[in-house]
Amino acid sequence: MEIIKHECGVALIRLLRPLSYYEQKYGSRRYGLNKLYLMMEKQHNRGQEGAGVACVNLNAPDGQEYMFREKAEGKDAITEVFRRMDESFTGQLYMGHLRYSTTGKSGLTFVHPFLRRNNWRAKNLCLCGNFNMTNIGEVFDFLTHQGQSPRIFGDAYITLELMGHRLDREVERLFVHAKEQGLEGRGITEYIDSNIDMTNVLQSTMKHFDGGYVMCGLTGSGEMFSMRDPWGIRPAFWYQDDEVVVVASERPVIQTCFNLPAEEIHELEPGQALIVRRNGKSVLQQIIPAIANQACSFERIYFSRGSDRDIYTERKHLGKQLTPAILEAIDSDVTNTVFSYIPNTAEVAFCGMTDGVRSLGYNVRIEKVVWKDIKLRTFITEGTQRNDLAAHVYDVTYGALRPNLDNLVVIDDSIVRGTTLRESIFKILDSLHPRKIIMVSSSPQIRYPDYYGIDMSHLEELCAFRAAISLIRKRGMEQLITDTYQACISSPTATNQVRAIYEPFSIEELNAEIVELLRPAGMKTPIQLVFQSIEGLHQACPNHPGDWYFTGHYPTPGGTRMVNQAFIQFVESQPTWENEE
Repeated sequence: MEIIKHECGVALIRLLRPLSYYEQKYGSRRYGLNKLYLMMEKQHNRGQEGAGVACVNLNAPDGQEYMFREKAEGKDAITEVFRRMDESFTGQLYMGHLRYSTTGKSGLTFVHPFLRRNNWRAKNLCLCGNFNMTNIGEVFDFLTHQGQSPRIFGDAYITLELMGHRLDREVERLFVHAKEQGLEGRGITEYIDSNIDMTNVLQSTMKHFDGGYVMCGLTGSGEMFSMRDPWGIRPAFWYQDDEVVVVASERPVIQTCFNLPAEEIHELEPGQALIVRRNGKSVLQQIIPAIANQACSFERIYFSRGSDRDIYTERKHLGKQLTPAILEAIDSDVTNTVFSYIPNTAEVAFCGMTDGVRSLGYNVRIEKVVWKDIKLRTFITEGTQRNDLAAHVYDVTYGALRPNLDNLVVIDDSIVRGTTLRESIFKILDSLHPRKIIMVSSSPQIRYPDYYGIDMSHLEELCAFRAAISLIRKRGMEQLITDTYQACISSPTATNQVRAIYEPFSIEELNAEIVELLRPAGMKTPIQLVFQSIEGLHQACPNHPGDWYFTGHYPTPGGTRMVNQAFIQFVESQPTWENEE
């Protein structure tokens, strides 16, 4: 319902045959580029702020460009990028990226891939990724203490400069080896280009970072790599045959674009890198020891495409598990209840929910009550204008239920800020005059920000957090805020101190307060919230236990530090609790 932005989607292709082979077999020397376009379009859901593409041509003669890059902004960025490419934009290595910003930094400057130029092919480096680093300040200090002066303070640029520095050292190491072997001139260059060891570069670079990431890159000499963080937070999948090596953020993207069964596609493991050498040989290399499986559960609930075989099953399971709580909310009066969903990402969970009700012997009344009419336009930034637009994002099917007689059960995949519920959904549902509205979330209450690539970075934006603060104030418990604030200052990395804010309250108490915060003025219809349980989440998605946005258990020290800092900033930005109305 609410657009949760997320960084980002990646796509890589390494052609293993001469371009003439693809021209003869597939009718085009642009086979790789065409496949990259398809892979990026299939991941358009992962980023609509910008897109970029890079290419390396291993056969380009001296004096001609051999490393290309194009970037564009906006929801039509993919089309714009590929429109600009002429016949010279062909090669053996391709890398694409789709971006959503999660740090507030927008504009073409921050669109991936990022390119570091050098007159030596092997020192040219192009990076893109699905990542957010939580300790970028520490890495920045590390670079400046070495004497470097990064031009921009941002995780992508800092990563590029650190990895570029390590790549330079690798080239210089090989230069010394080549000289020791008596090589001169072009012989030294060919030796370096053929012996670059990206394992060295990745190990000496990525050990410095805390965060969730899939880091991808190309070098001018023809190395390609994709590496996953040691907690397995962000996803990456790969496939190889005798024609191509490909990497994408989602499995069905590779399945569809290359007509493959799921079993032939592999998931990159935590801390692991897929490295493809200049000669086309590939290797899986453990760059950093796997720390734990903390794969992001929100990928399964919301971000990744529901066409994935396992994700489809998991989302149905999430919906089905809510059946007992929903029946309790409607007093088992299924006969006088209409079931619906918020388009479009909650549709699979809706199928599971209604299957669960049917499995108990009930006939289920299904209606498409809510329609998504328009998309929010990001150029409208003023709060009143945005709220007015939010009120018209959705429309309702009039006459879909019997006024004052039917309950209405509506499922969504998540309830984050609650803005769209308050400004649009509850208002239009109220116009149908249901006896009761049961708003269902297939995910648990989102209580904490995410710092690993999801646009949920501020505590006060989360309706569950606002409800907890509201209850604290209503019950005269402001000392808890003060104590938590002091704990965040004194122990910023030891533990998530913000969890204390929720401890006095039951889920039911928080649900009731969320309803009061989100209920539009004048709305009389009773509302009840039903959230997925943490236990239900892990039963449905057993291989993706990452749940820090629900539980506050951050997998990395950087996440813990940032949530405590977020609470400090929240408290310091407020008027005194005694004087605030």
